[in-house]
Amino acid sequence: MKILTAGQMQRIDRLTTERYGVPSLTLMENAGRGFVEFLVERFSPLEEHRIVILCGRGNNGGDGMVVARLLREKGCRPRVLLLADPKGLRGDAAVNWERLAASGTPEVVEDSAAWQRLKSGLADATLVVDALFGTGLTKPVEGFLAEVIRDLNAAFPSARVVAVDLPSGVSADTGELIGECVRADASVTFTAPKVAHVFPPACERVGEWVVKAIGTPAEALENVPELQLNLTCREDLAWLTVPRKPDAHKGIFGHVLILAGSIGKTGAAAMAAKAALRAGAGLVTVATAKSALPIIASLGMEFMTEPLPETEAGTVSLGALEGGRLDRLVEGKSVLAVGPGIGTVPETAELVRTVVSKYDAPVVLDADGLSAFAGCVGSLRAGGRTRVLTPHPGEMARLTGQTAAEILARRVEAAREFATRHQVTLVLKGFRTLTAAPDGQVWVNPTGNPGMASGGTGDVLTGMIAGLLAQYPTRPVTEVVAAAVYLHGLAGDLAASELGQISLIAGDLLDALPRAFRALAESQRL
Repeated sequence: MKILTAGQMQRIDRLTTERYGVPSLTLMENAGRGFVEFLVERFSPLEEHRIVILCGRGNNGGDGMVVARLLREKGCRPRVLLLADPKGLRGDAAVNWERLAASGTPEVVEDSAAWQRLKSGLADATLVVDALFGTGLTKPVEGFLAEVIRDLNAAFPSARVVAVDLPSGVSADTGELIGECVRADASVTFTAPKVAHVFPPACERVGEWVVKAIGTPAEALENVPELQLNLTCREDLAWLTVPRKPDAHKGIFGHVLILAGSIGKTGAAAMAAKAALRAGAGLVTVATAKSALPIIASLGMEFMTEPLPETEAGTVSLGALEGGRLDRLVEGKSVLAVGPGIGTVPETAELVRTVVSKYDAPVVLDADGLSAFAGCVGSLRAGGRTRVLTPHPGEMARLTGQTAAEILARRVEAAREFATRHQVTLVLKGFRTLTAAPDGQVWVNPTGNPGMASGGTGDVLTGMIAGLLAQYPTRPVTEVVAAAVYLHGLAGDLAASELGQISLIAGDLLDALPRAFRALAESQRL
């Protein structure tokens, strides 16, 4: 599902009218109808609610007027306030003002004094519709409208607030709270979510949000070339739920080689291996320092192990390359996962860089494997091969020479720039994990929770990505990686719903992965 800015949405609406012949007035009518559908779904019987609709002078207010008229047609008696001079209404909003007036003239509130006279009479409202500004706001709300928003947040204790498109006071394009901002319980947006629905801090103000179709053709979205931000949704992952054929065998589901682990960091390798198997890989082999192998082998019965020469620090050494040993081990493998717990000693880092540049098999690079490229990211040459990097903001900062704060301040841009410059698939972990493709497309993940902020969850993600890439070598890489990120977060959500967030550990995600796959499959059957 595309994520849009306000400007992109305006262009799509204009294209829908000019090229596909859908009148803008029809789009507004459909928006109001979709909003009322949501109210019926969530708040029935609506006749029992004391409804107040706050309308601004723009198209968002026009949507609110459609809502008011349709509610009246359903037998409701909403109190409708236009917080502007009716003479200033233009276009579709003016038309809907006239249509609404035919069923009862709305109240006009043009200044603070008028608002104060009315405010006390609205305090018993149980449902408030915010149709003041929507997506068009680019600067802080000023004057008495800022006062209205403050009162809406504080003086309506019994009311549920539902915003038309976005809570007033939010920047649709950046997700910033620009001055006074409505705190909504729910938001109903149209055609596609906006940036503010997805990213903080605004996403904390929109409440539950839903998207309603208003008649925008799919082709209209496809004809806006700069749409490069997407939200991963369950319906995008139907291909993951196709049943396996009865005659399937382990050989057709790929063989993952995990180059990981060292003395003191054995759990990371085992965790990644188990995750690759849980994701459905047919075979998994862990290649690790020979002293670490017995511990890693004891942590799992289903994966295979291979000992490699080691450094004095107990990490894999460059000796693994001698005599073609690693070449033979890599031969026939579907995917390489490199880095979890492998250590950061210089010799091991050199080995990691050699592996990434030498072999043609897809590589998933994480943890210590990413650290190997700190300060020398120019040597990370994909050369048309699949290379998936999974940094958290600190690792991303070391790769780029920036600070973590700088990365967090512009996550989407940082991820996209790195992926396109180095022609890799980049997974920038964190709240709303991003998957950036070499062509500039970015997928935003909606699953996951703060309980996953603990050691080992990144190793689980590495294994899952490798396991899915091994099974689906012909699907677009970004699509497969985004699916792994979604399932990883979904497993975390399912585990947290049972165990709580505070006690959540990486092993709980492994246990929850079968439920995540099952939940995904069940959602496709609804």
